[in-house]
Amino acid sequence: MSLLSVIIPCYNEQENVPFFYEEFLKNEAFFRERGMDFELIYVNDGSRDATVAEIKKLHEKDSRVRLISFSRNFGKEAAMYAGLEKSKGDYVVIMDVDLQDPPSLLPEMFAGIDEGYDCVATRRVSRKGEPPIRSFFARRFYRLMKHISKTEIMDGARDYRLMTRQVVDAIVSMREYNRFTKGIFGWVGFETKWIEYENIERAKGETKWNFWKLLIYSIDGITAFSTMPLSVAAFMGVFFCLVALLLIVFIVVRTLIFGDPVSGWPSLVCIISMISGVQLFCIGIVGQYLAKTYMEVKNRPIYLVKEEI
Repeated sequence: MSLLSVIIPCYNEQENVPFFYEEFLKNEAFFRERGMDFELIYVNDGSRDATVAEIKKLHEKDSRVRLISFSRNFGKEAAMYAGLEKSKGDYVVIMDVDLQDPPSLLPEMFAGIDEGYDCVATRRVSRKGEPPIRSFFARRFYRLMKHISKTEIMDGARDYRLMTRQVVDAIVSMREYNRFTKGIFGWVGFETKWIEYENIERAKGETKWNFWKLLIYSIDGITAFSTMPLSVAAFMGVFFCLVALLLIVFIVVRTLIFGDPVSGWPSLVCIISMISGVQLFCIGIVGQYLAKTYMEVKNRPIYLVKEEI
């Protein structure tokens, strides 16, 4: 009998934990037909509500429910990695506990595995229910990544994907501290089938991802899978050096002809301010990469487990 490991990151999701369990069990007949058992790995990412208590209640009545509880909030990326690392299944799927990743898609996803694909991933074809500004910037982000990164990152891609053990082992082998899993999925390669579906709103509760968290997450993604910003900073430096050289020639010639070195100071101040801003911007880009390197060389653990059942 094969085994499916279901990884479910949770952060303050006490309402959705039992609801997800009930919805997932609707596929139990499908798993029996395939001769497959499953384990539900709830990863508690430092929740402050009764999430852990709800998971323990489920474990008491169903031994297939497992709990990995962090010592604090390490983020969804760490939670997904912990689930992948602790999973035992021949197949592994990552799902959101808020049911934005519908369990009803699992039969179709397994059909893709039966066709010979190593991974079956999902992507949203619409962002219904999301704030318009978030949808706009999300699409711009994916379009930008398509042009500046060699790693394939699909527009609207979700973390909801079914993987074979070979794919999971490849991802687990990448123990980088600064994780951007959507990029890692693309970087490891393997044959992937994409399934499209309409956006589904959360079952209960509110999203933990606001605009600023998503912005920071996108910056992490850009710096993790592209060095193009560093090239842009270098090109901007060369460009403004040439501009400065031309301005020096212009000022010298103008002074020799008109003999008026005082006039023009407002434009000079504007030019200095602009170039200073560009320099600080470029230093900021370099600082982002340096910060990532600093965190990597510390070699801290990606997560710490407080309790495991």
